Amino acid sequence: MKLKLILGDQLNLQHSWFKEVDSSEVFVLMEMRQETDYAPHHIQKVVAFFGAMRNFSEALQQAGHQVHYLALDDKANKQQLEANLNFLIEKFNIDTFAYMEPDEYRLDQQLKEYTQGLNIPSEVVETEHFMTSRSELTEFFEGKKQFILEFFYRRMRKKFDLLMQLDQPEGGQWNFDKNNRKKWKGTPSIPKPFYPKANDLDGLKEMIENAGVKTIGSFDKNLFLYPLSRSQALEQLDYFCEYLLVHFGDYQDALHTDEVNLFHSRISFALNAKIIHPLEVVQTVIDYYREFSDNIELSQVEGFVRQIIGWREYMRGIYWKEMPAYASMNALENTNPLPEFYWTGKTKMNCLHQSISNSLDNAYAHHIQRLMITGNFALLAQVHPDKVDEWYLGIYADAIQWVQITNTRGMSQWADGGIVATKPYVSAAAYIHKMSNYCDSCQYDKKKRVGEDACPFNSLYWNFLDDKKQFFSKNNRMAMMLRLLEKIPAEDLVQIKLRAAQILMHPDEF
Repeated sequence: MKLKLILGDQLNLQHSWFKEVDSSEVFVLMEMRQETDYAPHHIQKVVAFFGAMRNFSEALQQAGHQVHYLALDDKANKQQLEANLNFLIEKFNIDTFAYMEPDEYRLDQQLKEYTQGLNIPSEVVETEHFMTSRSELTEFFEGKKQFILEFFYRRMRKKFDLLMQLDQPEGGQWNFDKNNRKKWKGTPSIPKPFYPKANDLDGLKEMIENAGVKTIGSFDKNLFLYPLSRSQALEQLDYFCEYLLVHFGDYQDALHTDEVNLFHSRISFALNAKIIHPLEVVQTVIDYYREFSDNIELSQVEGFVRQIIGWREYMRGIYWKEMPAYASMNALENTNPLPEFYWTGKTKMNCLHQSISNSLDNAYAHHIQRLMITGNFALLAQVHPDKVDEWYLGIYADAIQWVQITNTRGMSQWADGGIVATKPYVSAAAYIHKMSNYCDSCQYDKKKRVGEDACPFNSLYWNFLDDKKQFFSKNNRMAMMLRLLEKIPAEDLVQIKLRAAQILMHPDEF
């Protein structure tokens, strides 16, 4: 008998493991406290993964495969990976153990160490999900000092012949990012988001709570947005193509108090759980564009394709290139605690209140809310990146370390010293106002740097530049901002820094 382990983010029904039914194989999936407890996760995230795992198990059984499913409340569940595997190897008299490559370094190491101590043979196979190998990015950038995403993205377009005309990009340019920065002002209208047909979500939630699992956020099964099966994920993708793609690119960076989803696909959970394949996703979108190109502009499609085949694959490559050292990088030597309002949404800063409340309500925020609102403030407040990592990993349903830590510690917090981003993504209130209506209903004045009603982002921004100017003294992309910093009169800078110190000392009062 062969025991084949399937992790909770390896729910790929198209994997070659499942092409043929073999009575000498038993597949195992496990709901474990090991995985629920290493960070405080959003209740919707735990429900989503357990629900998707259960649907996956059922699909395998319906196809004729032998599956052993260890539920969280199963009395035989040891709640820890090695102990469960030892129990199952004995239970089924297993001769060979096999697993798919984990995409978290933590689990990769755990399984490598476990198999080294086994007295039966073991095998490891690829997940057959990503469009690149673990080492492909490392090989692509070998000998280079900077790992420029744009070059990697162009290689991916060529490799998979996506939006290409021979060896040139369709439309005459590779990247339409400048077309993707429009502010949404209430029009065009946004369709309601796609809601998959609910499974027994209340039962799952009750089981998780009864087990004593510590979670964050709220839960309403009627507003649950995550597909828990392949058929639901394909429905969600079709819904995006039909109703949202037409305006996705234009407003992919927009923020608004009345809209959580805007024109975003919300396909990231299904992608990161491997329910659906990235090439399948982008090819479906491109095919839809080909069919309806009279109504859909290329810039809408390219912006979406770039996020999937460029950014997502790039971040995974960086993860495997830089781990495990990446997880402890703190290039800017930030040490402050994460404000309590990140766990409650209770802050007078409207942009943060909106973005954090959305996150707590939906286990979701789109990339600009994550990068330029919650991430921006955390960096300006000089929060220790470990604390920022923990929050992002726990609060979002799509957060798995390989994609979360590279975006958070790299792109958002610049803790990696510039491996991912050539400059830190920080801004004062002006950018937030440019991309959103958050400032319109905020009690703080977006134009003021000092004073009781001055936007905290403004004083924190200039204080951050002043505190970290030595770190950026040789960074060409920061030169203009540092010159503007030098032009601030000394007396004004003192007042700015006093205001910033007040905010940093008592952030939950703002």
